[in-house]
Amino acid sequence: MAEPFTVHQITLYIRDLFDLDLTLQDVWIEGEVSNFKQAASGHLYFTLKDANSELACVMWRSQAAQLSALPRHGDAVLVHGRIAVYEARGQYQLYCDMLQPAGVGELNRQFELLKAKLDAEGLFDAERKRALPRTPHRIGVVTSPTTAAFQDIQNVIRRRYPLVEILLSPAQVQGRDAAPQIIAALDRLNRRDDIDVILLARGGGSLEDLWCFNDEALVRAVAASRLPVVTGVGHEIDFTLVDFAADHRAPTPSAAAELLTPDGAALRQELRLRRDRLEGALLNALDGWRDRLEANQRWLERLSPAVTVQNARQRVDDMTGRMDAALRRTLERRRDRLDARARALHAASPDALLARGYAMVSRTADGRRVTSIQDAAEGTSLTITLHDGQLTATVRERRADS
Repeated sequence: MAEPFTVHQITLYIRDLFDLDLTLQDVWIEGEVSNFKQAASGHLYFTLKDANSELACVMWRSQAAQLSALPRHGDAVLVHGRIAVYEARGQYQLYCDMLQPAGVGELNRQFELLKAKLDAEGLFDAERKRALPRTPHRIGVVTSPTTAAFQDIQNVIRRRYPLVEILLSPAQVQGRDAAPQIIAALDRLNRRDDIDVILLARGGGSLEDLWCFNDEALVRAVAASRLPVVTGVGHEIDFTLVDFAADHRAPTPSAAAELLTPDGAALRQELRLRRDRLEGALLNALDGWRDRLEANQRWLERLSPAVTVQNARQRVDDMTGRMDAALRRTLERRRDRLDARARALHAASPDALLARGYAMVSRTADGRRVTSIQDAAEGTSLTITLHDGQLTATVRERRADS
C-alpha cells in the first residue's frame, strides 16, 4: 500500500491542481445569490446556486468597495473570479473580483465592440483633446434639472468661483429617449457663441442606468462638439464611451465642476501675491527713478546758466582782483621809476647845481649864456645867477686854461 497522505497534504495537492488549471483562474459564472453576508471586515460571503448545484463565493473588501450596489438574496448575477481551495475547510470556492447583474455580460460585450470601433476611427485619440479655459465666463451644463448632480454642480461652482454663469441645457439622462435629448442639448449649446465649455453630467447608477452614455450617436456628437466637453458621469469606477470621446473626464459631477473652475481662495491668494510683487516692483522703480531724477537734477544744476554765470562772475572777480593787483604793482613800479627819474632830474637841474655852489653866467645885454671865455669880451657886463639870487659883474680879464 502506498504511503498515505495527511489531510493537509492532500488538500495542498488538490489546491495545486486547481491553481494550475488556467480555466479555473479566469472564469465567469452566472447564478442566483443566497446566504449573502457582509462581515465587519468588509468582505462579502455568499453562495452562488442554480437548480442543481451551489458554489461558495467570497469577495474581498477592496473589490467589494468597487460595487455600485451590494447584491441581495435571490439576485441573478454574473460573477468573475478564480476558483481555488480554501485549505482550512478543504472546500473549493470562487474568489470574486467582479460582480454585476445577470445580462450585463452582453452589455459589456457590446460596450467593448463599440469602443474598439470608435477607437479605431480615432475618436478617442489624445491629440484631439482640447485644453480647458482657465477662468470660464459661462459653462453650459447638460443634465436633468431635477437630479442631485445638477445641484451638486451648482454648489461646487458657487463655492469655488461664483463669477461664472451656468447655463442649463436640460435633457433626460436615463432611458430610451435620453441619448437623442442629450444630443439635442449639446447642439443647442454649440450653436451659441457665449459658451466657453460644456459639462455633461449624471449621478451614479447601474450599468443599465448609464447605458445611454454609450450610445454611438451620442459619442460621435461629443467628439464632434465645437466646444470642449467635460464629462462627469456616474461614480469614480464608472466609465462610459462619452468619457473617452470627451476632452476631459471627471469621476463625478462634483469633480467635473471643480475641474472646470479655479479655486476662488487660491485666486485671491495669487492676486494678493501679485499685488505685493507689483507694489514692491513699483516702489523699487520709483526709488530708481527718484535716484536718476536727483542725479539729473545735480547735473542740470551744474550745467545751468546760473551756475555758469556765477562761475563766470567769480572768474571776473578773480581776474579783477588780479588786474587790480597787477595795476597797483605796475603803478608802484612806475611811481618808483618816476620818483627815481624825478630825483635824477632834480639832481641834474640847474637849481640843484646852483645849490651845490655852482653858478650860471649870462651876458646882461642879451641874456645869452656864457659857456666859454670867447663869449664875453673884456668890459662885457655879466649876470651871475646863484641859488639864492643874481650878481652883476664886468669882465676885466680873460685868461685861457693852458
